[in-house]
Order: sequence, then C-alpha cells, then structure tokens
Amino acid sequence: MSDSLAGKYLTFILDNEEYGIALLKVKEIIGMMPITTVPQTPEYVKGVINLRGKVIPVSDLRLRFGMSAASYTDRTCIIVVEIQGEAATIQIGIVVDAVSEVMNIKAEEVEEAPSFGTKVETDYILGMANMDGQVKILLDIDRVLTDDAMAKVPQAA
Repeated sequence: MSDSLAGKYLTFILDNEEYGIALLKVKEIIGMMPITTVPQTPEYVKGVINLRGKVIPVSDLRLRFGMSAASYTDRTCIIVVEIQGEAATIQIGIVVDAVSEVMNIKAEEVEEAPSFGTKVETDYILGMANMDGQVKILLDIDRVLTDDAMAKVPQAA
C-alpha cells in the first residue's frame, strides 16, 4: 500500500463502525446546531447551517451511506470538512454519531479496500486501517461528498 495514506486521521463512529478522514480535510468540529432544511434535496442532505456568517451545507453521513437514521444525542456532532469542488474548495458539514480521536496511521497499517464484486461501489474508500485488531474504514471524503446533490446545495440556499 502506498505511503500516501499514512498520516493523521480524525476517527469517528457511525452505527458502531469506526471511520477515518484525513485530518488535513477537517476544518472544525462543532456540536449539533439548528439546521435549515433546503427543499428538493436528497434525504441525506439535512440542509444548511450558519457558521459565523457563512452558509455551509450539512449532510448526514449515516443516511449518505444508506444506514438507518438515528436520533441525535449529546455526542452527535458536525465535522466541517473542506473538499475540492468543481470550481473551488467548499466547506461541507457531515453529521456523525460521535468523534473518537485523532490517530497517526502508519503505511503498514493500511490495506487496500477489499473487492466486494462488481455491484458494490467502494471508490470512496481509501483503504482499511488495521490497528490493534480493529478495522477503521478510511474515507476519501471528497468522493463521498462530491456528487451533484451536495454541490448544488449552497446555490439553492
């Protein structure tokens, strides 16, 4: 596996599974706050928030991955990430069940995402970090969030 996947990752929990995104993509972590819904967006697009005067679209990662919706708790939070959009970098909030920790993942701990056959899309998985007997799914957050629906939310707002 390439050394390019080694580095610091923010790990978080979704439906009892642990995921990681490159720390360089993370702008900030905020508690849940009022989300203004935007009509005619997919179910996983929760709407937009006003973060210090800036309108940021928010996506629920559980719903984005086809998991069942969960009630928000005091551990639920929004991770604001910066992704490369078509024209510029954009900030998007992702709702996660809980943030775990920042981990330094070594190249030898990362394996390629397994092939699940032809029907399963795994392009958004950078790799699997195998650490202390636990597997953490490392996400390519740009790929997870850059579909047409998320890119159009700021214009709709």
